[in-house]
Amino acid sequence: MPQESALGSADFHGDFLDLLASRGHSVSFGSTVDGSKLTPTESTTVLAIRYADGVLIAGDRRATAGTSILYDRADKVLEIDEHTAMAISGSPAIAYEMARVLEYSLRYYRRSQLQELSLEGKLRTLSRLIRDNLGMALQGIGAVIPILGAFDVARDEGKIYFYDALGAQFEVADFATTGSGSVWVRGALYYLNRWERQLAQLNLHDATAVVLRMLDAAAEYDAATGGYNRRAGIFPVVKRVTRGGTETLDPSTLSAIYTEAVEVTDV
Repeated sequence: MPQESALGSADFHGDFLDLLASRGHSVSFGSTVDGSKLTPTESTTVLAIRYADGVLIAGDRRATAGTSILYDRADKVLEIDEHTAMAISGSPAIAYEMARVLEYSLRYYRRSQLQELSLEGKLRTLSRLIRDNLGMALQGIGAVIPILGAFDVARDEGKIYFYDALGAQFEVADFATTGSGSVWVRGALYYLNRWERQLAQLNLHDATAVVLRMLDAAAEYDAATGGYNRRAGIFPVVKRVTRGGTETLDPSTLSAIYTEAVEVTDV
């Protein structure tokens, strides 16, 4: 008679560490010599919107480990090539490695084939990288949920894609957001796009004002999302992806728009 599976009827929900705990194994990720527990570093919140010239993609700067703030200058929006940028939520260590592999893969293709990899090829490559990371995601210590902003030169339009943990890609027409603070801004973006003014009609100034307002709202309600730090002069990272290439908006531009559109003073 076959023996009962070692898993038995353990109550777990896809997290490898919870599974071990349910079997009586006291294991914690990153346990130190003195028995203290280190939780994985995570980062949130990121979003992308289509505007008149292409795609605006942005993210706050805070990286957290549990309830601790580890770093307030994390760059969560990474330039992949001239017409592609990736915003990350989840594990920065895994996400940065994915971004490097994707960047080097595109560079190798360009040099070996003497042409750019198609947008579809870029999407498939990132899907494969996310799928290959499934083991780490199931362990609860390495999930990455990115947003990809790109400018499709052939169609002369900006494109936004988001992914799930299995690497499935989804194209969105107007905006995408992910991370723990995204729950606070998704509805606001829908409202603005549906009943105020379509995001795709906004110029760079107005589109930047929208993403700064959204990240400010996320920081107000989500402890893992960092807001504007006036004392240190820390702003979110905002990049635009257009036919002319990928460009990071400088702090002076963000400061002026923040003062005008986000910092509402009493009358």
